[in-house]
Amino acid sequence: MIDGDRGGEIVRSGLLSCVRGLIQVVVAQVVCIPLFVLAVLSIAFIPLGVGVVLAPVVLLAVRGVANMQRVWAAEWSGVPIPVPYRPEPDTRSPFRRLGWLLRDPATWRDMLWTLVNIPLGLLLGLLPAAMLVYGLEGVLVAPWLGQITSYGWGPFWPTDRYGPLSVAAIVALGAGLTALSFKAGPVVLKGHALFGQSLLAPARTTLALRVQELAETRSETVDASAAELRRIERDLHDGAQARLVALSMNIGLAEELMKHDPRAAQELLAEARSASGRALSELRDLVRGIHPPVLAERGLDGAVQALALSLPLPVDVRIDLPGRAEAPVESAAYFAVAEMLANIAKHSAATRAWIQIEHSRDRLQMIIGDDGAGGADPAAGGGMRGIERRLAAFDGTMAVTSPPGGPTIVTMELPCALSSPRTSPSSGTG
Repeated sequence: MIDGDRGGEIVRSGLLSCVRGLIQVVVAQVVCIPLFVLAVLSIAFIPLGVGVVLAPVVLLAVRGVANMQRVWAAEWSGVPIPVPYRPEPDTRSPFRRLGWLLRDPATWRDMLWTLVNIPLGLLLGLLPAAMLVYGLEGVLVAPWLGQITSYGWGPFWPTDRYGPLSVAAIVALGAGLTALSFKAGPVVLKGHALFGQSLLAPARTTLALRVQELAETRSETVDASAAELRRIERDLHDGAQARLVALSMNIGLAEELMKHDPRAAQELLAEARSASGRALSELRDLVRGIHPPVLAERGLDGAVQALALSLPLPVDVRIDLPGRAEAPVESAAYFAVAEMLANIAKHSAATRAWIQIEHSRDRLQMIIGDDGAGGADPAAGGGMRGIERRLAAFDGTMAVTSPPGGPTIVTMELPCALSSPRTSPSSGTG
């Protein structure tokens, strides 16, 4: 026995599934058919040149419809469909954008889904509403017609073949079909979502490559963290720890000399005070190397401004950040910029440099350039390779353009969201 609340929920879910199924019919017939035809024609016109401009527009429209289906599958049926697309290149070249789309396997899976969804979306989308309409016809229309010899349309009610049916039989059949439509609607809608998941989710090869990439970046991150811990331990042992040991010995000698040679004791205490100041300075430098206080207090824009001011050459800084990223992402971005600026100061022989940081499409983009001698190569190892490892831990990327003679331009990107919005961005010149 189903209680009233449960029954009402089943009816509401069934009616909602009918409406959503009809929406899928509209998408399948009104959207998918013209999009698929346009996509095929635009790809065919690529050799003529028109497709170079038209194909990316149409394929991105197909991608938009596929993304809409991913959202509906998750919200309507609880079927998650991850987004499998490769990162969009930062370029305005139509040829590079076209290559990015055509080389992405997800583009062709979207095309296949668009084609198959034309008949399947029509069938699965109409089924819940058709069952409900046929059922309600039997319940509402039959009592007004008396003896029935022909009821309904289509294959569901071929009563003219089996002789007349009573009103009670028609009503019973209609009520049963109506009840079945309420239960079957969500199931059919979920079946459509599972069909979308089979084509729109990342392929197994893509997932395997992603797992391998994450395993490599994790291994590199662990190695980098271990190296950083060893550096901190070495700096503490050779620097601040040694000074603190010497300080303790000087204070002990001063205690012994205080009774017999106060002047020598005062000299040792003065030396101990100087050593404590140097140890404190080294500890502060070590803390800044782990997480600079200016980064915690003023955010990435303020910390980068401070870095620019510390360089022995003019640095143009343009930062447009409406908020702050999470602390680990902010720290990775800061140290990446700091390493690049250190390379400019040490190796580039540049007379000026520039920094541009902005956030768009959920990605933090950082561009650092200089007018130096060029020839920078991340493959040679050193600091740039360390930056790549640091960014890779957050799915970040780095691209270097540094021809001999310069200029050198390094573009780094980190996927992230911003929080704590502020009223205005900061900009300035260091």
